[in-house]
Amino acid sequence: MKLKIGTRRSKLALWQSNLVAKKLNALDVQTELVEIESFGDKEQDLPLHKLGDKGVFTKALDDALLDGKIDLAVHSLKDVPTIFEDGLQLNAVLERANPIDVLVEPLNYEKGNASRTIATGSIRRSAFWKNKYPEDEVVDLRGNVPTRLNKVDTLGWDGAIFAHAGLERLGLGERISKELPWMISAPSQGAIGIVSKEDFKYSEIVSVLNDDNTRICVDIERAFLRTLDAGCSSPVGALAEVKGDTLFFKGAVLSVDGKQRVDIQEEIELRNANETLGAEFAKKVINEGAADLLNGN
Repeated sequence: MKLKIGTRRSKLALWQSNLVAKKLNALDVQTELVEIESFGDKEQDLPLHKLGDKGVFTKALDDALLDGKIDLAVHSLKDVPTIFEDGLQLNAVLERANPIDVLVEPLNYEKGNASRTIATGSIRRSAFWKNKYPEDEVVDLRGNVPTRLNKVDTLGWDGAIFAHAGLERLGLGERISKELPWMISAPSQGAIGIVSKEDFKYSEIVSVLNDDNTRICVDIERAFLRTLDAGCSSPVGALAEVKGDTLFFKGAVLSVDGKQRVDIQEEIELRNANETLGAEFAKKVINEGAADLLNGN
């Protein structure tokens, strides 16, 4: 048996796909990486939110799965739409890395004015930053991790926001200037998902890689996002964490300008936790006005 693993071409995507390959190799499964360029990787000139939420980083790999060109697709799960293409499934989710966001300041940075210029391509990160630091300017940032780091160091900004997990996976953890625990992560941030066809005959083998605690957490986070009818470019944060026998959830929906927000915090016994909780939590914030914020009202 030899499985073809579809992957984007970025250093981070290749690192994640190689990790999956190594784990499958340890199960005596042979693998081959197939690099595929996504629409989101081709279109580097537009802000992410203008590309839409319909799988800009995943559609090309979905098509390759459905066409039988690859057997598996490996993704940063936060990029994967909460509703799959017909015939596809989330086969497994690896144990999540640190899900929080971090600030990266330029090399040899010297603080100047009271107000700062912070870069991010994420509507969510921008909204959270503006909510906490309304006096700062937030500018758009696109590109893979090395490209974005180079821009931070050369364009005169005061910093940019990155995912802790992405920097750590690329051996760039030393670039982290500050952790931002107050910025609620994107649903599924830090988790690697493996997608396959629903009728994939080796699903049981691949599912061995699934981490149960991570899976229940990301299922709840994704259900929260899905019930809000929001996407990965929406100003929505959601993070579920298992601590002992308890699952803790925190979520927030913000206006794009960061001036308004609706928050929720819940905890439940792990044995009672399931995906439907995400929908229940979303309905609670909708009742408090979250839908109006997402619709720009």
